[in-house]
Amino acid sequence: MINVNQFIAEHVTGRNKSMFLKDIENNKEQLKKEIENRSVLVIGGGGSIGSSFIKAILPFKPSKLVVVDISENNLTELTRDIRSTYGLFVPEEYKTYPLNYADPIFEKIFRNENGFDIVANFSAHKHVRSEKDQYSVEALIENNDIHAKKLMELLCEYKPKHFFCVSTDKAANPVNIMGCSKKVMEEMIMSYSKDFPISTARFANVAFSNGSLLAGFIDRIMKKQPLSSPNDVKRYFVSPEESGQICMLACMLGKSGEIFFPKLGEEQMITFSSICDKFLTTLGYKIKYCKSEEEAKEFAAHMEEDSDTYPVYYFTSDTTGEKSFEEFYIKGEKINMDRFQALGVIEEYPCREKSEIDHFYKKLMNLFANSNFQKAEIVALLKEFIPNFEHIEKGKNLDQKM
Repeated sequence: MINVNQFIAEHVTGRNKSMFLKDIENNKEQLKKEIENRSVLVIGGGGSIGSSFIKAILPFKPSKLVVVDISENNLTELTRDIRSTYGLFVPEEYKTYPLNYADPIFEKIFRNENGFDIVANFSAHKHVRSEKDQYSVEALIENNDIHAKKLMELLCEYKPKHFFCVSTDKAANPVNIMGCSKKVMEEMIMSYSKDFPISTARFANVAFSNGSLLAGFIDRIMKKQPLSSPNDVKRYFVSPEESGQICMLACMLGKSGEIFFPKLGEEQMITFSSICDKFLTTLGYKIKYCKSEEEAKEFAAHMEEDSDTYPVYYFTSDTTGEKSFEEFYIKGEKINMDRFQALGVIEEYPCREKSEIDHFYKKLMNLFANSNFQKAEIVALLKEFIPNFEHIEKGKNLDQKM
């Protein structure tokens, strides 16, 4: 089977070493000062980015690590991973809890610990496919925004030395509800940036992260199923290791109210279909380009076990909310490209008044309280709050594709 990390380095990011190693080395003493002997809470820490963040901070020896994630399986694998890694420090006080951070039991745990020095929130609906109908949209907004605000109120009682909440490049000029929900999250958390230190990061796709299209390639091959992807959507990519390092640097070194992003040029955006081609050829396959999902599935169903040809189906994106390219910042945001070698920083993010945030959230809750609300009403309300939200509705979502 393929060495995924090697494949990412050679064919996805084009980097044999993390692009953030020099920034980490240049700020090693400051990172040590901020992390060593500190208590750390990581929410959503069993996912790809959250677990990578944990592995990034552990060498700096925090005194306590508590990890919360809704997936018991992810937490189990996280523990196996960090305890099986040679030379990786794991604090004596290490606990994992499989629960939702909006659950009352989470608040009990938090209060019993008397808060934490460092709090990082990676719990999020992060896929464009999260948007299907009014119910799926309510669920993603509840997780990305409503639960996140409840956390901020709790943090006001137990103020951390650092708070980080992950964002996405899709929050810049959003075209889908997921991206807009993260833009709302940015606006909301920044309204607390005078209460305690807050930072976030917008960044690219994490190559082969849990649930991603690229990770799905491995599952498809294991199940002898065809590979499928859009051929017109370009994305930036970072490695799993880099994703955690971005968040660590932003969390520990950011000034309150700042947004970080990786310095990647437009020439580094690549299509999913080109990665798929490289993936199959690296495995030694010839590629059978199919004209439909049905043709690809039929070819796969009749493949011999030792077949040297593998079917793919590539298509032009035609689903709701898909953006053909990525961007990390928008016109009017104050950008500093000089503070770090591999990171840009959006400085002095304009803070809305909490009263304005509260008024918008009240409108959201009132809308969700109506059992007959429609998706279009949510889009209209989001556009009212985020004027540059240009929702692209195509009447089709990713659950309707292979």
